[in-house]
Amino acid sequence: MKPNNLTLARVKGNPSLALGALLTAFIGSITVLGLIWTPHDPLSVDSTARFSPPSVSHLLGTDQLGRDVLSNIIEGARTTLLAGVLATLIAIALGASLGVIAAASIKWIDDVITAVATVFVAFPALLLALVIVAARGPSTNTVVITVGIAAGASVVVVTRRDAVDILRSPYVQAARFAGGTTPRIVTNHVLRNLMPSLTVQATSAASIAVVAESTLSYLGLGTTPPTPSWGRMLASTQQYLLVHPMLTLWPALFICITVMGVTLLGDGLRDRTDVALLP
Repeated sequence: MKPNNLTLARVKGNPSLALGALLTAFIGSITVLGLIWTPHDPLSVDSTARFSPPSVSHLLGTDQLGRDVLSNIIEGARTTLLAGVLATLIAIALGASLGVIAAASIKWIDDVITAVATVFVAFPALLLALVIVAARGPSTNTVVITVGIAAGASVVVVTRRDAVDILRSPYVQAARFAGGTTPRIVTNHVLRNLMPSLTVQATSAASIAVVAESTLSYLGLGTTPPTPSWGRMLASTQQYLLVHPMLTLWPALFICITVMGVTLLGDGLRDRTDVALLP
């Protein structure tokens, strides 16, 4: 089979990648839409329209304050996903840098970085974020930085392991014998070959960040009022779960779609790029 045909067959035979990309694109489209348009003002309160059922005017109905649910979902997507993206960027930038430095440095530097990363990995990202945010007070910025650092610890461990394998490979040894310096080898060989692994780790960090932001906002330790977020929507509507369950269902559904989409996308990319899984 020709290489192009092989690639096409692997894409067609990878439902996780296709479904994950579809769900992620859907959530991304909603987020972009929220930057330019929402059906109603998400913060507009109308006491005469409380608990309105879905209609042409309010496609998903209204909440306990008469606010349009769809507008809050769209606006909340921007808050939740922006926090997730920023936390992921921090995790990948920090984790990849320290992982490569640990793999390419002398033993004591490697040992120190690995030990610190291992300590952070021992604590779940959400638990670590909960402790720090509870101490510093509710803040989206604190959530982003804390989750980014916590998720970055596992990136350090995985990246260091992969970078060590790359540095021990025959082509890197040949580059050393040819006079290649460590910075040049890292730039030309290590970072380039780490991209598939970092891509998969980014999707994992993103799903963790979305769940962490939603959870902390639900607990009142994340995004502060009046900014809409999916976690805060869950917290404010949970008392109406038995009488108006759809109010709680919508933000929970979008959180699930986001996490599922990013997770499936990561699994699909892993299957697509992992040499050990090639046919």
